[in-house]
Amino acid sequence: MAAAAPVADQAQAVLRGRLCYPAIVHSPLRSSPDTNYSKLKYLVASSVSEACNNSVLLLGPRGCRKGAVLDMVLEDLKKEHPDAISMIRLNGMLHSDDNCATKEIARQLCLEHQLSFSKMASSDDNTDFMIDMLRECGLAHKTVFFVLEEYDLFAQGKQRLLYSLLDEMQTLTSQAVVIGISCRLDADQLLEKRVRSRFSHRKLLFVPSSLDDIQRLMEHLLMLDKDSNLPKNYVTEYNSRLTVSFLSILEDKEQNSYNFNSIMKEYRSIQDAYKTSDKYATTVCFRAFEHLLDRELITFADSKGRNVALEYRPVKLLISSRELAESLDLNTTCPVVLQKLLDRERYM
Repeated sequence: MAAAAPVADQAQAVLRGRLCYPAIVHSPLRSSPDTNYSKLKYLVASSVSEACNNSVLLLGPRGCRKGAVLDMVLEDLKKEHPDAISMIRLNGMLHSDDNCATKEIARQLCLEHQLSFSKMASSDDNTDFMIDMLRECGLAHKTVFFVLEEYDLFAQGKQRLLYSLLDEMQTLTSQAVVIGISCRLDADQLLEKRVRSRFSHRKLLFVPSSLDDIQRLMEHLLMLDKDSNLPKNYVTEYNSRLTVSFLSILEDKEQNSYNFNSIMKEYRSIQDAYKTSDKYATTVCFRAFEHLLDRELITFADSKGRNVALEYRPVKLLISSRELAESLDLNTTCPVVLQKLLDRERYM
């Protein structure tokens, strides 16, 4: 055991080095010219080199690495054109209000170009400043990238920010790229007619990773290289155990898919076991189930069975057990039985 410890420490250092380096973690995304990475890279790189305006939406469910692909592309562009790019990032959960968004854009532009920022400026002043800066950057052959995360939330209200931004991009004096990220596949349809007519209608669709993709990623990140300096016997045994564990997890996952009907069956068994007074009708529970889908706390386990009734489609949880536990702890009206069930799961 004492002799094995240094080898295990070396293996752990190798794996930690991979997992802590995003370029290694996401390198499989660059593997093919047909990947969304290649398509997005071509689109935005040509916008910079040809000095043209562009807009694109990255659409797909959470966890399909939209943000990772975008970060890789922007990181590459910064290396290739270090003095020709200015970056503005907004999030719809924080900046969906037009006044808040224009103020944040003005703040980031001032920070980027070492200008003084006025907290007292009005929304109109900030909008005018944004337009003036777009024109100045255009004259300096500098492309301003606007990354709008949770893009669908910016489509609420009067959409004044989107209109002002996309309208200015119709001129020859500005040089900008708008990249929207959203989990809603119909995000472009949420735009008003005047905004939609100014959008380029380019969309890149991201899909959840297949089991084969997940297995390739596991092998890429967690398997030890046979040509490494580690003992060959150790590498062989480690890789074999990892593969067995991974296949066991996948098998267990496939056996534990749930739909609304199976959830209701479990709910009734809990009521019978704990004799709880919190009893809700099936219709009430189904509305709560739909609400969880709308809030993206759960999602469909696969894209199959779209014509199948909703109560029969398998779903999966999109938050971790730790996040669930923290939420229940913060909820003062949480039924005691739920906390008991969660505590029981922790120690099983």
